[in-house]
Amino acid sequence: MTELSHSGAQAIVDYLRHEALPCPARGLELVVYPLATTRGGGGEPGFELNLNCGADMTFRVDEEPGDIEGFWFAIDRATLREHGVALAGRPPAELFAPIPRAALLPLLRESIDWHRDSAVPLGTDVVLNTCRALRFAAEGTWSHKREAGAWAGGEPLVRAALAGEELDRAAVARFLDAAATRLDDAARQA
Repeated sequence: MTELSHSGAQAIVDYLRHEALPCPARGLELVVYPLATTRGGGGEPGFELNLNCGADMTFRVDEEPGDIEGFWFAIDRATLREHGVALAGRPPAELFAPIPRAALLPLLRESIDWHRDSAVPLGTDVVLNTCRALRFAAEGTWSHKREAGAWAGGEPLVRAALAGEELDRAAVARFLDAAATRLDDAARQA
């Protein structure tokens, strides 16, 4: 596969953006990777196009990693490799090389810092996403956020997140701090 040109990327954006092809869900997150990235098994972002659009999503287009939260891309590729379903063509496990656990753990830790420092509200999605990171650190497997919350079990904050209740920001911050420590410990042992 050849490198995606700017005009090729723009054509994809023009065709798929919400105004041209309305997304019936919250939004569309589309990432185009070169085979060198998918087969490389590294933790770098490595994409050629990142498109976010939809009725409930901020429009964003990136044609190179630059100033973006790069950790999400390797996490997404690892999840896709394990759980992705091909709509056409080869299965994701054949296209996406495994990313070593030792490379993913620091990226998961980075996601905790991003959640803490970003403008994203410290709510249900942050707690359940953190549960997913903790489950991967403990078991080496990816799951849906709600499944990870059920796995995390009895902590009142996680139960409240699963129930869709409003969460105490201070409790979420403490949860993120504890999760960061657990991910640091897992990374040292990897």
